[in-house]
Amino acid sequence: MLVSQLLNTSFPSLNIADKASFALQLMDDYDVLHLPVLSEDKFVGIVAKDDLLDAEEADIHLSNPEVLKKISVKSEEHFLNALKLISNQDLSLLPVVNEQMELLGVVLSKELIKAVSLFLGMEEKGAVIVLETDKRNFSFGELSRLVETNDSYITQLNTYTEAGTGMVIITLKINKIEVSDIVATFQRYDYVVRYYFGEEEYANELKENYNHLISYLNM
Repeated sequence: MLVSQLLNTSFPSLNIADKASFALQLMDDYDVLHLPVLSEDKFVGIVAKDDLLDAEEADIHLSNPEVLKKISVKSEEHFLNALKLISNQDLSLLPVVNEQMELLGVVLSKELIKAVSLFLGMEEKGAVIVLETDKRNFSFGELSRLVETNDSYITQLNTYTEAGTGMVIITLKINKIEVSDIVATFQRYDYVVRYYFGEEEYANELKENYNHLISYLNM
């Protein structure tokens, strides 16, 4: 998914000559914490509400580097680049520009969250299994093979290296919701299963609640 597919063109921009009080009012009107700033129709940066509150008291101009941050993304970039910027800079929206530094629109953080959910396949039914292994033993081919031996397949796989342990943490989305057999297979092959979320978890919980209810009624 490209940034251009998440482009929102309905949000206003500020002029570099605008006062902080006007910018703050515009942010309140549109319920955002950031807005892009233009100078002679060219994008020059983004300002944050918190910085502008200080600027209003100190009467700092919007061009001051203390309030104007040059953060943007190109429309042809992958949306994960936008996600990284929004996450690292704690933004409510991210300006989208072209090669001529003309403002094309913005990407809203809340819309980006929806895109991430779609990207991770969260709308599709299936179980989630979280494994840990060391880097030497990580093999996508083996993971896929072990899942397929249980008449299932992987619909999504994500990994990261845990800072404290150096272990590779693997999150798998499986096309089935009953995965106790797959979990058992991983354990047989010495994978540490940190946790999993499938139908069994909810079924067991319902059964336990039902047993509690029957015990209470029989008292």
